[in-house]
Amino acid sequence: MLRRVIIDLRSDTVIRPSPGMRRAMADAEVGDDVYGEDPTALKLERTVAELLGKEAALFVPTGTMANQIALLLHCRPGDEVVVGEGTHCMAFESGAAAAWAGVQFSVAGQGGLFDVAALDRAVHAPADLLPNPRLVVLENTHNRAGGAIWPALQARAVSDRARALGLAVHLDGARLWNAAAASGSSLAELAGVADTVSVCFSKGLGAPVGSALAGSRDAIKAARRLRKMMGAGMRQVGVLCAAALYAVEHQRERLREDHLLARRLAAKLADLPGLAVHPVDTNIVLVDVTHRSAAEFVQRLRTLDVLVNAVLPTRLRAVVHRDLEAAHIDAALGAFARA
Repeated sequence: MLRRVIIDLRSDTVIRPSPGMRRAMADAEVGDDVYGEDPTALKLERTVAELLGKEAALFVPTGTMANQIALLLHCRPGDEVVVGEGTHCMAFESGAAAAWAGVQFSVAGQGGLFDVAALDRAVHAPADLLPNPRLVVLENTHNRAGGAIWPALQARAVSDRARALGLAVHLDGARLWNAAAASGSSLAELAGVADTVSVCFSKGLGAPVGSALAGSRDAIKAARRLRKMMGAGMRQVGVLCAAALYAVEHQRERLREDHLLARRLAAKLADLPGLAVHPVDTNIVLVDVTHRSAAEFVQRLRTLDVLVNAVLPTRLRAVVHRDLEAAHIDAALGAFARA
């Protein structure tokens, strides 16, 4: 009996650990990370800091924790954080920024990315009746903008302007690996615009768990204490760090293929009636449905063994990842046509 094949395009978080990654986890050298004695964790953190051009890095369980620690490092309760529309730390972290850091957000521009003029409009002059502007957050690639990459000159200009205004800069680089693979820029070049940067191992790279926060030695020393305060002081964490390290060392090249498959998916979907496809920078394809609700379309696709997410009432999101090959994309296209 043939095994039923489900084509899962909901996210690049659904990737299963590869055999090589499982072996690396099983063979990991471990120690007590709370005492700073886990050699695999230390190696991962050194590797990530070097790749990002930062002094130090810290392994954390999730990207949300990495971003929330960054907010706590840079801000005080009552401060204001400038973000692009739909930025993850504002929209998709369960209100954590209000609960933990006690900050509020000012949205610059539209569509996720913004320029210096939009930043200036979002940052007000200091006044006793207003929150203190303290931090600018850039998201690269930008999830809700369809995996869009910040143009290098634009990101640098916004960063320079933020610092001229006395603001710190945090980069949510959960998919910075994708930005580097698609743009040809190094990770250090992309991270150079920010004081702190978070990266995720459990999205396109395919590790089962984990992110990292990188920055100055002083910032990461403070971040380690905040991680403990949040309940994420981990012991033999090398088992998890081994998976992340394997992903960084062995699974980054595949991202270019993901991007090519995403463009193939987008190009073919654009030929179907009733669908409007957004431009594709990396591995995320946004599709507007013109003849029915996105939720209805999701259910129709599910009956055809294809999983996607509805991100707006009339918008679908499909994410290509390393568990998918060209044959899966072709089968998904057939399901879209039937749906």
